[in-house]
Amino acid sequence: MKNQDIFKSVVVLLAASFLSSCSSMNSLTLSVTEPAPVYLSSEIKSAGIIDRSLPTENNQKMDDMDKYLSAEGKNLDKEGAQTSVVGLFDELKNNNRFDELKIIDNTNIKSPGMGIFPAPLTWQQVNQICDENNVDALFVLSFYDTDAKVNVAANPVEIAGPLGVKIPAIETQITINTLIKTGWRIYDPINEIIQDEYIINENQVSSGRGINPLNAAQAIIGRKEAVLQVSNTIGHNYAFRILPYRTRVNREYFVKGTDNFEVGKRRAQTGDWDGAAELWEKEIDNPKGKIAGRAYYNMAIINEINGNLDTAVDWASKSYSDYGIKDALHYVNILKDRIYRNEQLRQQTE
Repeated sequence: MKNQDIFKSVVVLLAASFLSSCSSMNSLTLSVTEPAPVYLSSEIKSAGIIDRSLPTENNQKMDDMDKYLSAEGKNLDKEGAQTSVVGLFDELKNNNRFDELKIIDNTNIKSPGMGIFPAPLTWQQVNQICDENNVDALFVLSFYDTDAKVNVAANPVEIAGPLGVKIPAIETQITINTLIKTGWRIYDPINEIIQDEYIINENQVSSGRGINPLNAAQAIIGRKEAVLQVSNTIGHNYAFRILPYRTRVNREYFVKGTDNFEVGKRRAQTGDWDGAAELWEKEIDNPKGKIAGRAYYNMAIINEINGNLDTAVDWASKSYSDYGIKDALHYVNILKDRIYRNEQLRQQTE
């Protein structure tokens, strides 16, 4: 490396270090519970699961042609769809959301095939199925389709011959990339609402190689089981759409301004957040508005950490309105959104 390049690198590192040391804020992460992406009324106590993915007779020829061109295995789509339904059933059963859960396989409702959403079921159909099977809602696998692309490559290699002499040969490599496409709907007949319409796509790659083309063809052996396993996982994952989930969020707090902020930073870094808050609270009456505003902001942070969101809003609001801390206005909106989402969560878990 040239001396000039070394000099530039050193300058960049020093500048980054300087900016980091001069930053007025530190970051932290919080673990929060978010409401489920899909809301289901507490009135819904039972559910049925339907596989609607089999193509209608009018589209069977076109669907069969798609299978041929895609090099799909016999009955792979049918078995993959069934496996997805079982995965959904197992996960819903495991999380105990419903008092009763059943797979309904006597509806004879099909789809156009070709991996597209069919027209929604009519509410008359939905109500009839629910009444006949004594369930409150329907989970429907609206479509399931696999699209396989096969790539065959021949690569020159050397293999050990007689007396250890290397001889040229051709190695065949077969790679099969299978795109698994699924579409799901949740029908709520109590409120006559399709609560969810969601697509999950996953890729599964199988490959094999060898001097003997038959060895390379081993990629095909085991592919079916791999696709079925992915399909089952898709069903499991779809069940999480109706469940609250944990996630981590980022926050920032002020660490510069007075000695109390500096010591508070070190306390926070050791996990003593209440100890840090004792020092921040001492600065809320600081005659310098900027310092007081930062203290109010940090008091909002400690209240969010302790789960007191309404109190956190009060602190952050005053940080912005009385002291002009711009970051606080954005934080107020974040806190209000958390309060709203917590209310959703409360309704889902009642």
